[in-house]
Amino acid sequence: MKQDTARLSRACWTDISAKKMYSVRQIFKRSAVIEREGPGRYFSPEPYRVFLDGEFLFETDRNVITVDGLEPDRAYELSFEPGNEKIGFTTRHESFLLEVSAFGAVGDGVHDDTAALQAAIMACPEEGTVHISKGTYITGPLFLKSNMSFWVDEGATILGFADRSRYPVLPGIIRNLYDNDIEYNIASWEGNPLDSFASLITVLNAEGVDIFGRGTIDGNAAAGDWWQDVRTKRTAWRPKLLSIINSKDIRLCGLHFRNSPCWALHPYYSDRLGFFDLDIENPADSPNTDGFDPESCRDVLLLGTRISVGDDCIAIKSGKLYMAKYHHKETENITVRNCLLESGHGSVTVGSEVAGGVKNVHVSKCIFRGTDRGVRIKTRRGRGERSVLEGLLFEDITMDGVHMPVTMNMFYFCDPDGHSSYVQDQSPAPVDFRTPKIGGIELRNADCSGVDASLVCAYGLPEAPIGRISLKDIRAEYLPEEKRTPQCPIMMDGFPKLSGRSLVLKNVKELDIENVSIKGSADTAPDLTAVDKISTTGLEYN
Repeated sequence: MKQDTARLSRACWTDISAKKMYSVRQIFKRSAVIEREGPGRYFSPEPYRVFLDGEFLFETDRNVITVDGLEPDRAYELSFEPGNEKIGFTTRHESFLLEVSAFGAVGDGVHDDTAALQAAIMACPEEGTVHISKGTYITGPLFLKSNMSFWVDEGATILGFADRSRYPVLPGIIRNLYDNDIEYNIASWEGNPLDSFASLITVLNAEGVDIFGRGTIDGNAAAGDWWQDVRTKRTAWRPKLLSIINSKDIRLCGLHFRNSPCWALHPYYSDRLGFFDLDIENPADSPNTDGFDPESCRDVLLLGTRISVGDDCIAIKSGKLYMAKYHHKETENITVRNCLLESGHGSVTVGSEVAGGVKNVHVSKCIFRGTDRGVRIKTRRGRGERSVLEGLLFEDITMDGVHMPVTMNMFYFCDPDGHSSYVQDQSPAPVDFRTPKIGGIELRNADCSGVDASLVCAYGLPEAPIGRISLKDIRAEYLPEEKRTPQCPIMMDGFPKLSGRSLVLKNVKELDIENVSIKGSADTAPDLTAVDKISTTGLEYN
C-alpha cells in the first residue's frame, strides 16, 4: 500500500484522499501538503484549526498548507475545526538520513561549504535524504541527482557566492562526436541555447527528486554584479536560482527563494513537476528576475505559492524559433491554483519566447495584487508557425490594484529586431513559417479593483488575428480619474498611453461578453477595430 501511494503521488497531481473539504495533495518523507476546497482565493473565508493525531498544531487562513516535522514511514491523522473532518496518510519511505555536518559542512556563513554539500549529495543512496540543518552555508552551484531528497531545514540558508568566478558554465549546445547534427542542450538564455552560469541549485537529467523544508535558498545577487548591465554577456549569461533541466518527477515544497541573479525557478524541458507552498521574493527593482518560468515542460502544478519579484511573477515559455525547429517541445498542461502574485510586471504571462507553442493553461483561485498587468500574453512575428497559444483559462481571480488586468500583444518589441518594420508594421504580412497564432483566452469570475489604463487591451496581427476572447462574470472598478496615470498596456512601437479605457481590441476574430460590469471607466463602450464577430450579453457601464 505504501508503494502504491508513493507511485500515485509521483504519477499525477490529483487527490490522494477522497473528495472532501480538505485534501492531501502531496506526501513527502517528512511533510504533507493539504489544500482546502470551497470558496476563497489563496485565503480561506475564515480561519481554521489544524490538529495532528489529536494534538493542536496551528491556526491558519491559507487554502494551502504544509504539515511538516513528520517522521518517514509513519501513518498520521489530520483533523480540522470547525467541522471535525479527518484525513489520514502515511509518509514516504526514507532509506538513510545524511547530515551535511558529517561531510565537513560548517554552516557558519564564512567557510566555503560547496565541496562538503556536494559530497553529501553524491554519497546519498536511493531514497535517502541530505539534511541541511540550521546555519548559513556559503556555496557555489550544487547538482542534485535522481531518487533523493534535499531537506533545507528551518533556520538553514544556502547562500550563493557573489563572485561569478565561483560558478561553472553550462554550455548551451554540445554536438555529438559522430554526428554534428545531434545536439545536447543543457543551458539557455531567453529562449535560445546559449552558455549560462550554472544555477545555485541544479537538477539535471534526473528523476524522483524532492526538495523541501522551511529553509531559504538565497542567490545573494545584490552582493555581486548580477543585477548590473543585465543585457551584457560576461563569460556566460546570468544563472537562475534553481533550474530543473531534462528531468521528470521533481517536487518542491515549503522553501523560501530570495535574491536570484536572474529568474528564480526555471523548469526546462521537464515533465511532471510539482511546486507547493513556496515563497519567492526578489526586490521590486531587481531587473529580469522572474519568479517562475516553466519552459517546454508538461504537467506542471504550482500550488499555494506567493511570488513577489522585479519582473513577471510567472512567465510560461517554449523557446525561440531555433528551439522550436530543432528541439521542439510544446509547453502544456500547466496548472496554477491558490497562489498570491504581487509586485511584478505581469502576474501570469505567456510569452514572449513561445515558438514551441503553449497549450492548456489553467489558472484559478488566485490573487493578483499590485502588478502592472494581470493576464499578459505577448508574442510577435518571427516566433513561428508552431507558436500556437490555445486553451488559456483564467477563473476565480481577484485582481487588486492591477493597472491593466488583461493584455494581449502580437507586436511585442523584444529581441534585437523587435523595432524592425517586419515586427512592427501593422499592415498585413505574408503568413509563412514565421507567423505565430493565439487561439484565444477565457477569463471567468474575476473581480478587478483599482483598474487604471484599461481592463482589456488586445492587438492581434492583421494576417493572424487573435482567435477568441471570452469574458464572463467580470466585475471591474476603476481608480478615480485624479489617481489614474496614463500608461501603455502593450509594448509595441507607437502605441498610445491609455487612461480609464475599458475594452480596446484590434484584429480579433471573436469577442464573447457575458455579465461584465464596468464601474468608473472614462468611456462607456468598447473600442473595437477589425473584430469579426461580437456576442454581448449583459455588458454594463456604471
